[in-house]
Amino acid sequence: MLHLMLASGNSSSHPVFFILLGIPGLENYQFWIAFPLCAMYLVAIVGNFITLHIIRTDHTLHEPMYLFLAMLAITDLALSSSTQPKMLAILWFHAHEIEYHACLIQVFFIHAFSSVESGLLMAMALDRYVAILGKLGAVVMMRGLLWVSPFCIMVSRMPFCNNHVIAQSYCEHMAVLKLVCADTRVNRAYGLFAAFSVVGFDIIVISISYVMILRTVLGLPSDEAQFKAFGTCASHICVILAFYIPALFTFLTHRFGHHVPRVVHIMFANFYLLVPPMLNPIIYGVRTKQIRDRVIQSCCGKDP
Repeated sequence: MLHLMLASGNSSSHPVFFILLGIPGLENYQFWIAFPLCAMYLVAIVGNFITLHIIRTDHTLHEPMYLFLAMLAITDLALSSSTQPKMLAILWFHAHEIEYHACLIQVFFIHAFSSVESGLLMAMALDRYVAILGKLGAVVMMRGLLWVSPFCIMVSRMPFCNNHVIAQSYCEHMAVLKLVCADTRVNRAYGLFAAFSVVGFDIIVISISYVMILRTVLGLPSDEAQFKAFGTCASHICVILAFYIPALFTFLTHRFGHHVPRVVHIMFANFYLLVPPMLNPIIYGVRTKQIRDRVIQSCCGKDP
């Protein structure tokens, strides 16, 4: 039976731990839901490690585009690993408790690396049209760290109510904020600012970049060249949509979607942290000839 370790009085400076419910509404199916989630996580881990290994060992891939791809792989590993092991422990072994500081660390990792992933997708979109300085990767990393750090600092200094139950499978800023016994308007306002300044800016830049790419593609001399270019762009757009659609849905539902069924919200939140890390190495690996050839050579033991 789940129990809460509470301090005396109506609220405490912070709880010893939180309780993560998993997927409310699907308690009878959580054990089986964990299997496809585990399979997706394993694909993400293996795919991104293969991408990193190939880029590290092949010196011809030590170029800005592939270094961004390596940074994306590291980000995907961090983003998926910050939630999936604990989620599987909840669904399979009913390990619902998460220590207070571990919860805050999870909040930081989720939002920081989501910001980094958004920035990398933006940088890679730009890299396909103009030359990008190597410093842009460091700027993207620093933006994720600087924009998200205030989340954890502000939350860690606020008192919590006696309800320490988080009705989902991981710690997220808004979910933790709902348990605070204090005025959270500043936190909510900063969360909106950070989200729209990061995601809004990146989406605008990506959109402008792909409009310019589309104009270039339409100017190609042959239909075959246009078709090949469209195929490459389509795969990259799939990666972008797979990240932004569930991310925006989760963000907006937390704040405005009070009538959205909780199970729908939670499943989208899980996909947002798992589907992009799984798809990225598959799509970029298949579409990148050097990586695809190295994988075929390693698996088959012959040149492609």
